Parts: sequence; structure tokens; C-alpha cells
Amino acid sequence: MTKPRILAIAGPTASGKSSLAVRLAKELCGEIISCDSMQIYRRMNVGTAKPTLEEQAAVRHRMIDVAEPDEPFSCADYVKAAKREISETLEAGKLPIVCGGTGLYLDALLRGSDFGETQVDGNLRCELENFAKENGNEALHKKLAEIDAESAAQIHPNNVKRVIRAIEIFMTGGVKKSELDRRSKLVESPYDATVIALRYNNRDILYERIDKRVDIMLGNGLLDETRELLLGGIFEKNTTASQAIGYKEMLGYLSGEVSLEEATEQLKTATRRYAKRQMTWFSGKDYVVWIDADVDGKLRPFEEIVKEALEIFCGEK
Repeated sequence: MTKPRILAIAGPTASGKSSLAVRLAKELCGEIISCDSMQIYRRMNVGTAKPTLEEQAAVRHRMIDVAEPDEPFSCADYVKAAKREISETLEAGKLPIVCGGTGLYLDALLRGSDFGETQVDGNLRCELENFAKENGNEALHKKLAEIDAESAAQIHPNNVKRVIRAIEIFMTGGVKKSELDRRSKLVESPYDATVIALRYNNRDILYERIDKRVDIMLGNGLLDETRELLLGGIFEKNTTASQAIGYKEMLGYLSGEVSLEEATEQLKTATRRYAKRQMTWFSGKDYVVWIDADVDGKLRPFEEIVKEALEIFCGEK
């Protein structure tokens, strides 16, 4: 049976993924399926750098604004919903173009991960969240290390959500997350996917783009959006949202811990570090085809990048 063909555009934040994906969607008669762990949430617009209204009007975007910010939404939830959106796109005779920088979600979607079948235990999750609050992230991480040392080595102690999920997987199913990951890699991908990622040889160029994006986000109302979410109790209900880059730094300002200037610099620094982690993630994936966004210290013309992407995708038919 022939696998359905899809295209994915990946890379670090502020690299130009969205603009490239929109242009390719126009050229290839496609629709975009967002692959961003925060853009799924309604009312979190500026802080998650959602596509502009103009971009969304030009090309249909899926997997944006599909959940309330106080609802739990896991990687497994994303894979299940994204597969459905891809099927609907294909049925409409359009090319699915997955676009985003959440590498974990993209990887799980492409390799047909079956970890979505593991149970979710709300009471256990609440118990583990309270344990972390009372005893600290390191203590919770130690719990994971005792039952699944391999997963513990791969998950940072401060990534409480993933630590809890790894513990939950073992406690509810009796199988380690690391073992489920191994099984998932043996499952053949349901898609014939071309994955293109943008990279910057000169990091300073990317960092300048990040700084500019942060300034634009602040100008577009990031602080007001954070304040509204705070007053709405969202950050109390969704710890992932409160720790998300952008909101976390603005919360520091709103609580009086730092000045707005300090919060802005913290946001720019945190975003640069996140971009570095994204590049490290994607560089370890053998299915990624890279396109250089810069040459000799200068940005390449956008049309050149579009042309190269089209040649890569069409050449793999």
C-alpha cells in the first residue's frame, strides 16, 4: 500500500519556518498542520507567536486553538489529533504541511508512536504535581530515576511535565517509558514524509531575528496577554503555560521580581537557549534534510530558499 505523502518544515524558533510553510502551501496546494506544543491553546496568541491573521487567511492552518489553556494536552493527544487533521487534508485533495519547532511532537507523529495508548491517571498526576511542589523537582526526578534510569537521564529535572508523564506511564501500564520508546521506533511510519529544516551557520543572525521577534511580541501586547491569563487563573491550572518562554519572564515582571527591561533580556536569552536546544534535537534526526538560511554571514534571499525546498520535495517523488 502506498503511504500518504506529507511535507514537514522544522527548525529553531524565529528561523522563518512559518513564512516558508505558507509559501510552499501556496505553491503545492497544501494546508498547514501546526506542530507547536503551545499554539494548540486558545487565548495564548502573542506569547506563542501564532501565524498572523493574514497568514491564516491565505492558507488554512490546522491544530491551532484546539484546546483551552487550562486543559491538559499531551504529546499523545497531539499525535491523535494531528493524524486526524492530516487525513482530512488528504481527503480534501490537499498536501499536509506539518510546520513547527516542537521536535518531540513531530518525531512522535512521523514514527507512528503508539504511546498514546498508555493510560492517564488524573489522581496520580495530581499527587505527583503536589509532590514536586512540596519536595522540589529534583526529588520528583529521583523517583523517576529509581524506576526508569534511562528516561531520567534524557529528561531534565525541571521538565516536570515530562518527568510526571514518564512516571505515570510506568505506574499505570507497568512498562518503562524508555521501553515504549524503543517499541515505537520499530513501528513503521504511516507517512512518506519529507522533512526540511532551516539552519543558521551564523548563530548571530538567528539571535538577531530572535531579539527582533521578542521586541515585536512586546509591541503586540505580550505583557497584557500575560496579565489577562494570570487574572483568569490559567497559570495556576496549567503549570506548563506558566513555565512557557515568554509568559514565565513576564510573570517575573508582574510579580515585581524584576524590571521590564530585565524581563525582556531574560526572555531573549531564554529564547536563544531554546533555539539552540531545537537545533541540537533536529541535528540528531537522520530524516531531516537541511536548508541553510544564511551564506557567508548573510541571509539568503527568500526566493532561493523556496526554490531549494521545492526541488527537495519534488525531487523525492
